[in-house]
Amino acid sequence: MPLEKKIWWSIVVLCLAAVGVALLSQHAFGMQPCAWCVFQRLIYLLLALVAAVGACSQGLSLRLPCATLGLSLTIAGALAAWYQAQVASHSFSCAQTLADLLMTQTGLETALPALFGIYASCMDARIKVFGLEYAYWSLLLFVLLAALVVTLIHGFRKQNSTR
Repeated sequence: MPLEKKIWWSIVVLCLAAVGVALLSQHAFGMQPCAWCVFQRLIYLLLALVAAVGACSQGLSLRLPCATLGLSLTIAGALAAWYQAQVASHSFSCAQTLADLLMTQTGLETALPALFGIYASCMDARIKVFGLEYAYWSLLLFVLLAALVVTLIHGFRKQNSTR
């Protein structure tokens, strides 16, 4: 398998693993998510979908837009995780924030409550795993995913310059 496809599929696996760990934490260990938590789940799932399309596409005409959209999603995810850790987790409520409005107004919270249900305030969802808050773990993963996407884009640029 070419390196590019391995990177695409690595992105898919990492995103799905992140959501899997979040769901395990929630449903097996009672760590209830806030609006920013479930918003990041949505970003991970969208990124996994975009990466799967990128991995399965043949031409650069679809892979480059997938990489560009993927980079945008990783940036959005990193910003969401940073906001959760630095701002929202210090507030008594994250109601009426961007994440809360997006999850409730789209109907995702009620349509898929096991995945996107908001069950805690951001302050209550502030939990440490191995000494680091969940939001920071998510931020680190989004940074890693961004680095993988940038590697893909750099590879596309190299391919174009050799043609």
